[in-house]
Amino acid sequence: MPPQPQTRSRRTKIVLRDHKDNPWVDYKNVDELRRMMTPNGKIYSRKRLGTSAVEQRRVAQAVKRARFMGLLPYTSGTL
Repeated sequence: MPPQPQTRSRRTKIVLRDHKDNPWVDYKNVDELRRMMTPNGKIYSRKRLGTSAVEQRRVAQAVKRARFMGLLPYTSGTL
């Protein structure tokens, strides 16, 4: 069997803030949130970000809050 070709990992490991064993994502940190989104404005998957289910829900909530507050756009026209 031939060896498998080496592929580069495309994961973007995110840094979550830890508050008494409770990771959270700051919705005001727009630069960090944009790294968790595609150029079209969609949130990257858990597999791509390397987050757990709880962390991914918190990322999604932070992005939604930032969009509601006007810190992030809903569409890709201004990203």
